[in-house]
Amino acid sequence: MENENNIDQTIHMNMEKKPVRESRVMSLMLMIAISLLVSIVGSAIVCTFVFDRYIQKLGTQQSDPVVKKVVQMQDDSIVDMVENVSPAVVSIVAKKEVAQYRQMSPFDLFFGVPQQEQQNGPSEKQKVGGGTGFFVSADGMIITNRHVVVDADAEYTVLTNDGTEHPATVLARDEYLDFAVLKVEGNDFTAVELGDSSAIKLGQTVVAIGNSLGEFSNSVSRGIVSGVQRNIVAGSGFGDTEELTDIIQTDAAINFGNSGGPLLDLNGKVIGINTAVAQGAENIGFAIPISQVMRLIDDVKATGKISRPFIGVRYVAMTDEIRKALNVSYDYGILVVRGDKITDFAVLPGSPADEAGLMENDIILEINGEKIDETNTLTKKIAEHSVGDTITLKIWHKGEEKEIKVLLEEKMDLNKK
Repeated sequence: MENENNIDQTIHMNMEKKPVRESRVMSLMLMIAISLLVSIVGSAIVCTFVFDRYIQKLGTQQSDPVVKKVVQMQDDSIVDMVENVSPAVVSIVAKKEVAQYRQMSPFDLFFGVPQQEQQNGPSEKQKVGGGTGFFVSADGMIITNRHVVVDADAEYTVLTNDGTEHPATVLARDEYLDFAVLKVEGNDFTAVELGDSSAIKLGQTVVAIGNSLGEFSNSVSRGIVSGVQRNIVAGSGFGDTEELTDIIQTDAAINFGNSGGPLLDLNGKVIGINTAVAQGAENIGFAIPISQVMRLIDDVKATGKISRPFIGVRYVAMTDEIRKALNVSYDYGILVVRGDKITDFAVLPGSPADEAGLMENDIILEINGEKIDETNTLTKKIAEHSVGDTITLKIWHKGEEKEIKVLLEEKMDLNKK
């Protein structure tokens, strides 16, 4: 009986202890659950607070006194810069004699009256084109695009910021770049300050000023530098094209009539000449870096003309077909070749190349130690030099490599009349 009582007692004690253990476990689980709930709620409150503050900050960013002050300072600097530079920016108008024709009637068409008999009175001067330019000297020297003053038979007038008209003379049209120089009589003109286009950075703010649409003079647009060292083929819409290399791309609006106007940095210095827009696209404009024309401006100031050096060869870039035909391994360089016409000489007689001994089927490999390739073209490298400079060409001649010296001479400006 004692053993049975002990067993009963043990069972009874175990039965009494079991509910106590379960109670403790449940209490512990409840505390954990409460802690988790508190953590979640607390985190939610904190996140909501932080998010609200972030949204509030975004919503009131423009009203932040510091932000407003910075924005206002930049706006003020652009306003001041435009005010200072605008007097140096001019509108260019081209006029020429245009025959006046009376409107053809159905009777004219019926009786087959020739067009030349439809002229109605004497010809009169009419506006045939225009663009923008800017003074680079106080004595009236203006630079613009060549295509703005391409018509040698037209008369050109410059309209300054104060509304005064000045007859203009075209001093030079550059054959290589879309660049030209005009001159008006007078002194004390406001001239721009030329900057350093080699130092421009992607994303920096720029300002364009020009005679938009040939009607809205001194129109100002603002944007950024969208790209550098772009290579494009620009066309006028009349069939003529021109390759422009290493030019600046910008999203500052450049409209018809802006051609030849300045592209400025925030210091008011000219870093480019606005020259082209991409057709069928928005906010893609191009400007010739001012560094490409600095030497040309100096040439015109000193001599009244553009002096372009040349060597006098006709050439094609190396290809796999040429390499195989000549049994060479060069993947760079240019081959000196003649053209289709009998007068299309490979080497122009009497030219610097002829004097230096260059011949048809020679391969020009390097100029002053730099390889000639798609980015370092011969034309580009020659344009970096001046008339009278001596350059060193590394060539492949009849199976052997050798170096020759070439004295650069002046290339005639065929566009000047």
